[in-house]
Amino acid sequence: MSLPVPRLGPYPDRPRPYPPDRPAHLPIRPLWVCRACGLPWPCAQARLLLKAEYDDHPVDLAVYLSGLYHEATHDLFRLNPQDGPSPRELFDRFVAWGPYRRGIVEDR
Repeated sequence: MSLPVPRLGPYPDRPRPYPPDRPAHLPIRPLWVCRACGLPWPCAQARLLLKAEYDDHPVDLAVYLSGLYHEATHDLFRLNPQDGPSPRELFDRFVAWGPYRRGIVEDR
């Protein structure tokens, strides 16, 4: 069985390695696991580093995460269409924790 070829969506090149001499917490496609720690990407370390790196550019982070969510959904559903993560699980994993997270009901 051959793995599907990743599409040409956003290139996951963030977060940058920190400290610089350590492996970067970047995803391995098409599995979407972290190169550095082997956890589902974005792992906790990647999330912290992304929030710090995009601190002054929250819209850029939201766009980056949304593009990677789209790519991961494509890859992971092609790998395992029956037992893969649901779209909601992938949204929570890739986008919901980002800069524009809000509760379902807003206080007035």
